[in-house]
Amino acid sequence: MGRWLRHALAGLLAGAAVAITPVKAETVTVGLVGAISSTHWPIYIGLTKGYFAAEDVKLDLVFIQSSAALVQQLTAGSIDLALSTGLADPIRAIDKGAPIAIVRIEIQAPPYALLAKPAIKRWPDLKGKTISIGGPKDITRIYLERMADPNGLKAGDYDTVFAGATSARFSALQSGAVDAAILLPPFNFYAESAGFTNLGLTVDYAKELPFTGTVVGRAWASAHKATLDKVLAVNAKSVAWFSDPANRAEAIEIMVEASKLKQEDVARSYDFLRKNEFFETAGRVSKAKMGALLAALKGLGDIEGSTNVERFVLPGVTQLSD
Repeated sequence: MGRWLRHALAGLLAGAAVAITPVKAETVTVGLVGAISSTHWPIYIGLTKGYFAAEDVKLDLVFIQSSAALVQQLTAGSIDLALSTGLADPIRAIDKGAPIAIVRIEIQAPPYALLAKPAIKRWPDLKGKTISIGGPKDITRIYLERMADPNGLKAGDYDTVFAGATSARFSALQSGAVDAAILLPPFNFYAESAGFTNLGLTVDYAKELPFTGTVVGRAWASAHKATLDKVLAVNAKSVAWFSDPANRAEAIEIMVEASKLKQEDVARSYDFLRKNEFFETAGRVSKAKMGALLAALKGLGDIEGSTNVERFVLPGVTQLSD
């Protein structure tokens, strides 16, 4: 074989090697609160359907016990961003100068239910009882007080104990350690199936308050804007896929596999979330809803500075709507 032919073949082989070398996916460290629950549905849709992989993004999921602890890690740069996290703790941290920002609302109303021991049938039965919520400054405290007041109970009529994640609150209720607990789907449906009493839904008392969102470290977002855009685009695509009733069976299968919970409870969760349109589908932050949450937190004395919505979001990334 002539020298020119050997060089030509070598060039072709080198070109082929370059052509088939896969692009290395960028790893994004994502914080999630507690155990897998229905609030994480779009994440697992994106993973299962290959939407993240198609964007050359790999998620390193880190489960953290509470929203407050997640915000600490995000502020310290231990995680890059948080998906489907409660908004109250990030807002408090931003108010105090933490270098983080809200970029999307994910769940636009609280999908909790208050479940109580089978012997407790009515709200007055909770007098003198112990209720498990997320924490002394957790958003679940606001939800509980919004529910209790019109039902004749005020702070002091009941005791509260704290567990940052729904799974922990459910375990406390199931074991008899508490008399009632505020729970997310599908844990509320699992508890109901086991005979616990559903005393009401938070959405009926606090529909104007957004629940979860995407929160980022400002430094990471500035250095990885293209990657952040991909994550947000995948999340939007996953929410749209979830919202299509034609995908109901597959969506249920995805969450059953991820959570290991009963199919019937996951199915009830899907129907509940889709029927009430809990997931925000436009990819925007409503100034009215954010303003309502900021006003509620200001009323509790949790915010010292301005409640101007723009103060809590990320310019150039967060899309605001009226």
